[in-house]
Amino acid sequence: MAEFVMPALGADMEAGTLIAWLKNPGDKVARGEVIAEIDTDKGVIEVECFTTGIVEQLLIKPGDKVPVGTVLAIIREEGEAAKPSLEVPIEERVIREMSRKVDAPPVERLKISPLARKTADSLGIDPRTILGTGPGGRITQEDVERTAATKPSGDGKKGERIRQAIAVAMEKSKREIPHYYLGTTIDMTNCMKWLAAENLNRSAEGRLLYGVMLIKAVALALRQFPELNGFWQDGKAVQSPEINIGLAISLRGGGLVSPAIHDADQKSLDELMEAFRDLVQRARSGRLRSSELSDPTITITSLGEQGVETVFGIIYPPQVALVGFGKVVERPWAVNGLLGVHQVMNASLSADHRVSDGHRGGLFLALIDRLLQEPAYL
Repeated sequence: MAEFVMPALGADMEAGTLIAWLKNPGDKVARGEVIAEIDTDKGVIEVECFTTGIVEQLLIKPGDKVPVGTVLAIIREEGEAAKPSLEVPIEERVIREMSRKVDAPPVERLKISPLARKTADSLGIDPRTILGTGPGGRITQEDVERTAATKPSGDGKKGERIRQAIAVAMEKSKREIPHYYLGTTIDMTNCMKWLAAENLNRSAEGRLLYGVMLIKAVALALRQFPELNGFWQDGKAVQSPEINIGLAISLRGGGLVSPAIHDADQKSLDELMEAFRDLVQRARSGRLRSSELSDPTITITSLGEQGVETVFGIIYPPQVALVGFGKVVERPWAVNGLLGVHQVMNASLSADHRVSDGHRGGLFLALIDRLLQEPAYL
């Protein structure tokens, strides 16, 4: 039997509230399938199951808030025999027997359209508090808008919760991690020219942003510097076999989250672009998955869109490194003794001195620079 537990979705998370079960006892579940929705300081998170089998027991009910690590459900793994009935509470055995004799309808999820759910999440409205006027009581976009119009403005509770969670994590980071910082300036002229030419042959929907080239360059560089791709756990460095790039995404209500693009080094630029757009959209509508928040092995932050030219970030524990990128700007630049105007960008590395040193960190930034000089090979 496998235990499905309340996941830790970051070093700052201590507890979560079960919003809904998406599976019932006796249902089959596949590895990677979403099994529950959990409310955290980062919003409502879809939590996946990490084993294939059958739901044996659901141990807590919607609305319960429990600490990280609490067993939420028992999953009977594929090929494993069911436990003797005496090990199952009498109430559950009665329900199972009745369900075999009566064609009872399954427990229904909240009836709400995807657009209405997205709007409610962005406005910080709990869909369970909305009266649905659609067919069968379904919550519509109009229902959400009507509820928002009657809701007192300026509560900011969701933003405050996220801000508090960030404060806890950043305080822990600065207190426990011996940071060192490095910076360099990268000539982005070739990269931006290649990108402009490439996008001329693409539709508006298929165009690439230069940000995905930064993601790919960092991911490829980590193959040569694996000590920066991992965690500090139990007093020692643990390298990750996967390269999952966490992206710092600002939220409309305030604060930020850093969900991961999994296996970023193995994805093409088109795949990274698709994953990036999807991640930003779901992060801002509060529909991230648990693995996207728990799996980042390094984080990238970019404030170029805000006009910032240089950023030195704080490492998000238990990670051991963070890469920062600033705005691409035009500057006088000398190449082979000739002065011209080039497009350049400041890049930085914040790293854990327990795991790496400035020499290795400098080589890592230099490799990112070289990779961006040959964008066609990213």
